[in-house]
Amino acid sequence: MQTGITQAPFGQLPDGRAITQFTLTNAKGMVAKIIDYGGVITELHAPDRDGNFADVVLGFDTLEPYRTDSPYIGALIGRYGNRIRHGRFTLDGHEVELPVNNGSNHLHGGPDGFDRVKWEATVDGDSLRLQYRSVDGEMGYPGNLDATVTYTLNDDNELVVSFHAVTDKATPVNLTQHSYFNLAGDGDILGHILGIEADAFVAIDADSIPTGELTPVTGTPFDFRMPRPIGERIGQPDKQLRHGGGYDHNFVLNKPQEKSLSRAARAYDPGSGRVLELWTEEPGVQFYSGNFLDGSLAGKGRTYQYRSGFCLEPQHFPDSPNQPHFPTTILRPGQVYQTESRFRFMVEPGA
Repeated sequence: MQTGITQAPFGQLPDGRAITQFTLTNAKGMVAKIIDYGGVITELHAPDRDGNFADVVLGFDTLEPYRTDSPYIGALIGRYGNRIRHGRFTLDGHEVELPVNNGSNHLHGGPDGFDRVKWEATVDGDSLRLQYRSVDGEMGYPGNLDATVTYTLNDDNELVVSFHAVTDKATPVNLTQHSYFNLAGDGDILGHILGIEADAFVAIDADSIPTGELTPVTGTPFDFRMPRPIGERIGQPDKQLRHGGGYDHNFVLNKPQEKSLSRAARAYDPGSGRVLELWTEEPGVQFYSGNFLDGSLAGKGRTYQYRSGFCLEPQHFPDSPNQPHFPTTILRPGQVYQTESRFRFMVEPGA
């Protein structure tokens, strides 16, 4: 078995630029495939309790759906993961206006965010380094932002995602990874058992914009401190579930200390025994239960039906530039944006 990183063509952009798919393989046979368009994780093969591998992320066979159809499947998100109300905020006394692409709001960096650009790729040993310069004014954001994302698949079956960025003007930065997971490999994800290390979540209005309230999870369908099936309470008559169309909320993580790498969530598929743990330095994680998947997208021999994938997006809170009591997302010249998240795969034995 060949370990390390290999590469192969994965189509080309309309302007003729070639896109490459990089295959990362560790000593245990786990495989991650990543393209330099959008930094997309196109495939992620993890073992079940019997040692059988399956692709546990949603994705497509060709480049075109990632350019035209994809709801951020597998992609890197920037400059700002999640929503900013009306695409506006005030920074150092100046109003900044961003394009709106989610009703009246700005979502995931805008219509041409980091998920829709070609990154410069470099192989560094067992790591894939992706670099992108977002120029001053791109998608309305101030300052030239130099972003680097490094993917490493280690022999502990962890996909490590490290983010680094610097800027020459104050600007909001909230980078994340937006893979859709299905630990069974197909079907829906409602039977997955999920735990989230959070005593509170960010309440949202009908437009999925934070109200500013950090709501305790106690007594709500959002209490995943004890692991529960994703589908157990998703249909309850709860206002927050109605606003999100299910779970589409940022959870306020219980951190032993700020910026510590700690476990944020654990998902388990009883049928296969596969376990995914998310460890992150970020203060929040957006849990999304695939509410807008509707069967219109297909790839890799699968049709992506309603709730056939879930996302655990490590990040700061939505709309933070307009919410002064949220942890700040403003990066200033001379500062370094640095954060790491780990997607750790394990198995549980059968009963």
